[in-house]
Amino acid sequence: MTAAESLVLEQLFADTFFNDWNTRLVGGGDEPIYLPADAAHGHHRIIYRHDYFSSALHETAHWCVAGEARRKLVDFGYWYQPDGRTRDQQRAFEQAEVKPQALEWLFTAATGRTFRPSADNLNGPDADSRGPSAAFVAAIAGQARAWCLEGGMPSRGRLFVERLAAHYGVSEPFDPDRYRSLAG
Repeated sequence: MTAAESLVLEQLFADTFFNDWNTRLVGGGDEPIYLPADAAHGHHRIIYRHDYFSSALHETAHWCVAGEARRKLVDFGYWYQPDGRTRDQQRAFEQAEVKPQALEWLFTAATGRTFRPSADNLNGPDADSRGPSAAFVAAIAGQARAWCLEGGMPSRGRLFVERLAAHYGVSEPFDPDRYRSLAG
């Protein structure tokens, strides 16, 4: 992502959320992290990795899914086992990532880009733990379609999908057929 693209995405986020949620999207981090407001920073910060578009959307999805209590905790208080997870640890990771990655897919579609699920485990001990499993990909697609068909999407997520789609000129971002396959 270029610096200009980063600024646009950060401004879209600020225009959508800063006044009501006191939260900023900030690029340039070595690692993604959510930091609640503290004595040094009067606002909450969603810090995304370097200037990676997908990292910005992914971290925003986590913020949209997190409830009020979790938004008071560093990195939402989520469990995180770093890269190199065993097969069982990877399955636990995937279970926790279904909703954030489904929402990230909706954000990505609203920008006209292609979504790629992340297993975030390149150094896993075996091939089955390194890439996203078929079951994980199916669960992400199922969650995205369910939100489009049945509702229940986090309200901040819906608002950001609408804002992104309007800015990037994407029509019908909630069409469930967009979320059937990751091909193309």
